[in-house]
Amino acid sequence: MNKEIIERAQRAKSKKALLGEDVDIERYTIETNEYDPITSLGEISKEYEHDLLNAGIEPSEKERSGSFLQRDRSVIFSRVKYPGLELMSTTEAIKKYDWLKDYLWKLIPVDMDKYTAEVELAPSHGYFIRAEAGSKVTMPIQSCLFITSEKIRQNVHNIAIAEENSELHIITGCSVSHTVNSALHLGISEFYVKKGAKITFTMVHNWSGGMEVRPRSAVAIEDDGVFISNYILVTPVKSLQMFPTTYCRGRNARATSQSIVYALDNARIDMGSRAVLQGEGSRAELISRVIATDNAKVIARGDIIGASEHVKGHLECRGLILSDTAEVESIPELKARRKDLDLSHEAAVGKIAEEEIRYLMTRGLSEEEATSVIIRGFLNVDITGLPDALANETKRMFDLSLEKVM
Repeated sequence: MNKEIIERAQRAKSKKALLGEDVDIERYTIETNEYDPITSLGEISKEYEHDLLNAGIEPSEKERSGSFLQRDRSVIFSRVKYPGLELMSTTEAIKKYDWLKDYLWKLIPVDMDKYTAEVELAPSHGYFIRAEAGSKVTMPIQSCLFITSEKIRQNVHNIAIAEENSELHIITGCSVSHTVNSALHLGISEFYVKKGAKITFTMVHNWSGGMEVRPRSAVAIEDDGVFISNYILVTPVKSLQMFPTTYCRGRNARATSQSIVYALDNARIDMGSRAVLQGEGSRAELISRVIATDNAKVIARGDIIGASEHVKGHLECRGLILSDTAEVESIPELKARRKDLDLSHEAAVGKIAEEEIRYLMTRGLSEEEATSVIIRGFLNVDITGLPDALANETKRMFDLSLEKVM
């Protein structure tokens, strides 16, 4: 173990995050049952089947190149079905590969805040995914970080590496059992997109009203690399704070981030995306759609930093308010550090237009049906750059998630 990393984590144990509400980590425990491995996802108890399906996990593994399932703090299933791909727990990968130390905590400082420190000091696996150089598998790997124990804290560190000229697709479902009222999820994710490689990453958060969630994610993209991120949250959550950063380090690196959030009940959400355009000719597009209803409060951030020549970045954040007691705050930021670049942003927050509802009602819909149609249309962001099968699968997950709240 790296002594210097551990010492830095120790010093940051009480360091509050710059953004989001503070969480008392000690309210949650790392003491939990150890679960035995299973030989098939079909062995999962029927009571959890819908919890997994709602997070985009296909128990049959149909049209999946591999599957990973962590229950609480135990990895119970990991299998890859195609050559050129590696999939295992991060703990196992660290033991297997000495070179992995060159990737761990290189994009996210271990002492960023107490949440990053906690993951290093009390780790519980996470997934390691690697596509070998030249390997192009269009069917996605699916991974699920699943919580089934009350008051647990799940601390995971995920690493994904797409070697040169490879293609890697990941569907990650973070989910909690319907039997759990309160828990804490801390997730560190570091992505490496090598020269000419591509990663698409679709994350579905299927939480509950008692969940506190603190993901910390970062991406490094080399020359001609592509990273596409799709994030879906349309279920209740107590509090969530996330602000992933993508570093477009190489020439002509490309990054796209699309987020769909439906904030319910008393949710407190501080979310967004940052792109740092460091490579000449790099591009980034950050898009978010936010709906807030009931007493939910959402801060939607976007930040693009132009740090090289001939770069281009665009921010788009749209919010919809469905309740007089809900709040949406949009904070777009652009920072230009070179003269030869193009950065832009659009931000808008409003309500459903009454004339749109009246029009749909004249077409035979009830007021409730008309509202549902408008909400679905507002949240429906075209997913570009994905193979047709994966784009259809992502849309299916979005529709499945939205059915729970509509």
